[in-house]
Amino acid sequence: MELEVRHLRALCAIADAGSLHKAARQLGMSQPSLTTQLRRIEHALGAELFSRERTGCRPTPLGRSVLSRARPLVSGMAALVAEARVVAGLADGPRLRIGSTASRALVGWLRRLRNRLPGTDISLHMDVSANVLLRMLAAGQLDVAFVHEVEGCPLLVPEGLERRVLVEREPQFISMARDHPAAGSPVVELADLAEDRWMVDPTVDGEWDGLRRVLGAAGLDPPVLHGDYLTAASLIAVGEAVAPCQPTSGPRDDMAIRPLRDDPLAVRLLLFSRPDGLGAGAEWAGVERVGNAERVGGAERVGGAERSGGDAVFADLEASYREAALRAVDYRRWLTAHKSPLLHARAA
Repeated sequence: MELEVRHLRALCAIADAGSLHKAARQLGMSQPSLTTQLRRIEHALGAELFSRERTGCRPTPLGRSVLSRARPLVSGMAALVAEARVVAGLADGPRLRIGSTASRALVGWLRRLRNRLPGTDISLHMDVSANVLLRMLAAGQLDVAFVHEVEGCPLLVPEGLERRVLVEREPQFISMARDHPAAGSPVVELADLAEDRWMVDPTVDGEWDGLRRVLGAAGLDPPVLHGDYLTAASLIAVGEAVAPCQPTSGPRDDMAIRPLRDDPLAVRLLLFSRPDGLGAGAEWAGVERVGNAERVGGAERVGGAERSGGDAVFADLEASYREAALRAVDYRRWLTAHKSPLLHARAA
């Protein structure tokens, strides 16, 4: 068997995800198919590339050597394809390719961008993994990436990306059944959930590690279920589990959403871009550089139309997040109690 770029991409995904299950999900294939592909690759190279452990997969010395050669090849191929598509699409007009993890702000953001940039082809790529989106951005497959970073679990930010901070610390609330004993309190103590099963999606970067750290610090070791949050909602509604959730989450008749005392769980909301701009013929400035926090002035140009300030796309995201935040009753109370700048921005 001859190695192809798709094989190298699979190896990189396994190494980055740390498990076949997570890597298969990111690649959009089944775990058995990825396992079979890995075995064929290892057979072709004559040795194991990953050691299978109870906690996941770890590259062997040969695996690390292969990965050091594979990564630039995969990145180079992605850049080649992205650049070719940009050139091919120039005649069709400007475009903006957005990557994002889940957020209630997305609907309003897309609406504002379409109003601001008429004639621009705006696309959206969703992924549970912020690190996957950042790699796509660095490879030229996206123009911007709106992601969250779990507190205590830094993202793996490729070199050269530029960053703007939307929210420095967004508290994570808890979703529970409407008739849960703790649902009657405006603020929930972690200890009140010690006997509950906790639901967490291990494919969301940092989610399980962040939750485990907070529970451990509180001296708690509750049973944990691993699964996606679509499944979690059904279990939570019938009292089978509780789970962290975004404070902007909408109300449901069968579910209560409450803040935790002292907000031990939190994420940072970030917008990343490349220095070469927002899609074909676009320039991005007025951003904070990763590493030295340098602020750069300038202008943004999308499809040849210059816009002063260089932060129009970010401003639309900020307005959309504020809209979603103030719509959520419990989060609005939290923002008021903490004298959040979001409320000041609204007044302005």
